[in-house]
Amino acid sequence: MQFNHSTPIALTIAGSDSSGGAGIQADLKTFSANDVYGASVITAVTAQNTLCVSAVHPIPISIVVAQISSVLNDLDVQAIKIGMLFSPALVKAVAESIKDFKGIVVLDPVMIAKSGDILLQQSAVDALLSELIPYVDLLTPNYPEAEVLLGLQTNTIEDKKPSLQEYAKAMLSLGPKHVLLKGGHGNKDVCSDILVGQNLNTSIFEAPRIATKNTHGTGCTYSSSITAHLAKGYTMEKAVEMSHTYLHQAIMNADTLQVGKGHGPVHHFYKSWHTK
Repeated sequence: MQFNHSTPIALTIAGSDSSGGAGIQADLKTFSANDVYGASVITAVTAQNTLCVSAVHPIPISIVVAQISSVLNDLDVQAIKIGMLFSPALVKAVAESIKDFKGIVVLDPVMIAKSGDILLQQSAVDALLSELIPYVDLLTPNYPEAEVLLGLQTNTIEDKKPSLQEYAKAMLSLGPKHVLLKGGHGNKDVCSDILVGQNLNTSIFEAPRIATKNTHGTGCTYSSSITAHLAKGYTMEKAVEMSHTYLHQAIMNADTLQVGKGHGPVHHFYKSWHTK
């Protein structure tokens, strides 16, 4: 299934990662790797590398709103991916700015960097729950993010009591049309991602866990790949299936890159680069 657009366009609304492995940079790389034109709205500038996030500077909200307006007033955007929003005021401003958008919206509730640094103010969680999550087409939390959004204790989900499917379905009560509960933060030999929609139909995507420390930007890459495939007209299930495969290969090829001293990035362009 394809849209009758000569150029599929996706927009990312997220923070900048100065090391290039996550955030806006990962999103745009992923859009390009999956044959989609990418536009961007920067919500914050981070001083970040593979070891840590040393500083976060939020972009003035008026400038964020102006960026969104400029893009949507000109480009024929089919899908939007939302990542790092940082503050409650920014969450509300973004929600207001896209309320008339007729395309598909994917929300990756970015809260913590791979280094463990906080990327979302605690006060912004309530704003996500009330202002944005009920209106998105897909919510893509990992285990720690899902626990925060559901008000659970840490490691509750990893214990799998109740089952992962039940946790994913519980997140539908927050209002999104679909939930993709990602299993990459677990400790099992097989990573299981659970996709569930309002009709409660469930799809499970599994892959063996890859032994590598180079997983910087996996969440951003996964959600932006899904957004790219949705922009091209694929169904939600097919977009997740194709993106699950893309991310798995990007992680498998991550060690062919030598980037940084900590958690290096996944290989967004493994299909076209010839690395040794």
